[in-house]
Amino acid sequence: QVQPVESGGGPVQAGGSLRLSCRAPGFTSNRCGMDWYRWPTGKQREYVSSISPSGITSYAESVEGRFTISTDTSTDTVYLQMNNLQPEDTAMYECKTSVRYGGNSAFCGVRGHGTQVTVSS
Repeated sequence: QVQPVESGGGPVQAGGSLRLSCRAPGFTSNRCGMDWYRWPTGKQREYVSSISPSGITSYAESVEGRFTISTDTSTDTVYLQMNNLQPEDTAMYECKTSVRYGGNSAFCGVRGHGTQVTVSS
């Protein structure tokens, strides 16, 4: 298994944008999907977005229309473009290779360490 590595977080003002990256070498060849979750401070984990091996995307209602997930198969990297960020988007964002698309269960299902996003009003 390869642990995904997230990057791209940081401080941003409300209305701004950030692009998060999640690199996990081998996740496309092992037919893993990728999920993004977030941990707001003091709250439970929230689902954010997913992309399947075939490129089918899904989003939480709270980010629909503002966030876009995509995959660069040449670098085994998933991007989460986040626009019009709001203070309620402040959280630790974590990616995880997904096992639910029928890929290699011995490889998929690994979480990264996360990247912090802080949105100020």
